[in-house]
Order: sequence, then C-alpha cells, then structure tokens
Amino acid sequence: MFRGLRVLMIVCLTMAMTLSVSLASAAPLDAFKGKQGTVDIAGGTAHIPVMKEAAKRIMTVNPDIRISIAGGGSGVGVQQVGEGLVQIGNTGRALSSDEVAKYGLVSFAFAIDGVAVVINPANGVNALTAAQVKDIYAGKITNWKELGGEDRAISLYTRDEASGTREVFAKKLLAKGDVAPSANVVPSNGAMKTAVAQDPGAIGYVGIGHIDSTVKAPTMDGMTPSQENAANGTYTITRKLYMNTKGEPAGVVKDFIDYVFTPEGAEIIRASGYIPVAK
Repeated sequence: MFRGLRVLMIVCLTMAMTLSVSLASAAPLDAFKGKQGTVDIAGGTAHIPVMKEAAKRIMTVNPDIRISIAGGGSGVGVQQVGEGLVQIGNTGRALSSDEVAKYGLVSFAFAIDGVAVVINPANGVNALTAAQVKDIYAGKITNWKELGGEDRAISLYTRDEASGTREVFAKKLLAKGDVAPSANVVPSNGAMKTAVAQDPGAIGYVGIGHIDSTVKAPTMDGMTPSQENAANGTYTITRKLYMNTKGEPAGVVKDFIDYVFTPEGAEIIRASGYIPVAK
C-alpha cells in the first residue's frame, strides 16, 4: 500500500515537472498566437543570426506573421527605420543625438559583442598588446620570435569587410589601421577557429562566445577575454548590439523585441556567440 502511494506520488511529481517545463518553454512564443502582421528588419550584419533564429521560431508557430531580415550595416539600419522603410533598424553602435532628434528613434540594447584575438594553442605567446596586434596586421611584425615566441612566420587571418566581428576588431584593436593584403580571408567565426587550429603560425580573431580549446586567446593589454569579463566591463574590446524603432514599438514589432529579451531569446543570443543584455 505504502509502496503504491509512493509510486503514485513520483508519477504525479514527474507529470507536474514535465508540464511546468512545457509551459515555461512555450510561454514566450504564446505571445504571437492569433496575431498577424509584418516585421521588416535591416541594418547591422552581426545581428542577423539572432534575428533569423528568432524569426524562424516565431514564423514556425504562427505563419500569419511575416518577418524579413536584411543587412546593410548600421547606417542602413538607421536610415531605413528612420524613413519608415523597415520597422526595426539594427545598429552595432549607440545612436547619435542627431539621429535620435532627426528620426525620433528608440533604442533597445540586447547583446554584448566581444572580440578576442586567437592563436594556435601550441604557440608559446600568452600576452599581446593592441599596439603589437596593429603592427602584426599592418605587416610590420612578421615573426613570432619578435614577440617572445619561437622562430616562425606569422600567418594572418581576417574576416570579410561585411563581418561585424571584423568591424569591432578593426575599430577597437587596429584603430581602423590597415590589414596587410597577405591576410587570409575566412567567412565565419567557425572557419576562423578551424584555420587557426590547423596553422601553428596563425593569428586571427573571433567573437568571445566562440573561444574553446581549439584556439588560444592571449591576454590583450592585460585583459583576459571572457564572456564574464566582457559582461562586467573588465574586458573592453566589446560593443553593444541595438534594435531601433521609430517611436515606441507596437503590435507584433513590440512582440518581436520583447521575445528577444525572454530567456528563450537569451539562449538564441548566447548560441550566436553574444552576451544577452537585460531590457
């Protein structure tokens, strides 16, 4: 009798936990049930993985909502949302006071994008400075022995010019300096890690969320690159990613923005290599 009661209690508890998890996971997308509308998004390219995944999940549960996503960069995001061509204009920087005044824009910072220099794990160099990185990418430093490493030529790896990761790297570490023409161009953070992991002389850069055991991230001007340090401000090679609307958002546009700030949205942000920011 007692054993039977205990089994029944365990079954009930398991069912309750399963129902609780199911409700919790379904809740954020429930906001879109029974609704219709269009959300057009343009601007920063770094935002695209987050926007696409959020849009896919929303349109899967509600095909009556159509969400389109385009890049073009921060300037395009400001212009298009300001002129009413899209409902959300994405930027990888805070809006200027002139932009806010001209268009009446409202900003929502939703993620921190940090960038770290990476080298091959077998490389004995553990620390670099921004000045050294700038000289490396300009082609002025060409051998690791000049930095305390072994006598080995440095192999440069960079991203294409449309890359948001490259944008942060160029602004924060190169001070918009040149990248030597000899640099190898790779199309993604994943491709960058693969290239650096296979080349003992390599130097490249990735979003902080992509650092793992296949690459080594030396300290930069004494700062240790990590998501925790980027979030608490002790690692400063970062920027915030913004969604911007013309005035306060309403309808499915507001629902979309609110969804990005849910725990499910935070999971999407982390999976895209960024750090979620609370609304």
